[in-house]
Amino acid sequence: MDQGRPTIYDVARRCGVAASTVSRTFSHPSRVNHATREKVRAAADEVGYLPRPLARAEAPRRTRTITLVVTDIANPYYAPLIKAAQSQALEKDYTLVLTDSDESPRVEVSNLRQLLATTSGAILATSRLSDDVIRQIAQHRALVVINREIDGIPSLVVDTARGMRKAVRHLAAIGHRRIAYLSGPRNSWINSARWRAVQEESGALGLDAAFVGPHVPNLSGGHEAADALMLQRATAAIAYNDLIAIGALQRLQTAGISVPADFSLIGCDDIFGADLTTPGLTTIAGPTERLGRSAVDVLHAQLTHRTRTDSTLFDAHLVTRGSTAAPRHDN
Repeated sequence: MDQGRPTIYDVARRCGVAASTVSRTFSHPSRVNHATREKVRAAADEVGYLPRPLARAEAPRRTRTITLVVTDIANPYYAPLIKAAQSQALEKDYTLVLTDSDESPRVEVSNLRQLLATTSGAILATSRLSDDVIRQIAQHRALVVINREIDGIPSLVVDTARGMRKAVRHLAAIGHRRIAYLSGPRNSWINSARWRAVQEESGALGLDAAFVGPHVPNLSGGHEAADALMLQRATAAIAYNDLIAIGALQRLQTAGISVPADFSLIGCDDIFGADLTTPGLTTIAGPTERLGRSAVDVLHAQLTHRTRTDSTLFDAHLVTRGSTAAPRHDN
């Protein structure tokens, strides 16, 4: 038995219930009232406890099933990733199970507790879980993380931070001196990496960079970002993702602000539809399909006891469309 791994007794102490209640919460949840279940699960998340089904020894001929977790299945970014991962899983004789965490760490860990009891491993795409919780899961099942780096866990990252630097240089080259970063979720590792890149590159080029957010990474979040943006003195903005950028574009246009004549916008991910906006969205693109295929390959390598890949970085590039232009004036 591993020393230091959180147990039901740690959870029980954390939330002030009996260890047997903690055990029933995970083995027979219908026997525990809703309020107590929520309290126990919250405490389990806090201490990093994972229920025993994840620790069962894997049977030699276990069903070849792997889990893919995405943060929001409605985000078009995930469509090519999911299809590529499923195609590669079939090629390797696995069944792929998909689950949507709805941008919630609580939902994500709850889904994983249920699914990993009967599957061999998981791919976590842009996970919102803490490093400690992910490491705990990795003690029981093969794991790969996408767009996230955690020491000791195989990771696949599109270098959108470098793409952000390219975006800042593009804006500087056409005359912008004050830019804003429209932030995604605060608990997103890749969001922090993107903002840090914008900050550093702006500083190196003598530009002012403002942080606006955080915002939910969807169109509604983009509308809110634009409302905040209109209180800034920036002449251009780079968004955490294309959905925030497109939502901001819609709100700015509704407010009578012309893009790019009055304001320039850059997104990230080059999702389906980014080239269909008016104007087309300048954005940062990466090899999303390759990312999905590679994640399955890396997970398969772990499951078959072959070479384990620690971290792989994929290049990102700037796709210039109509949403960026020289600033009309510099207030």
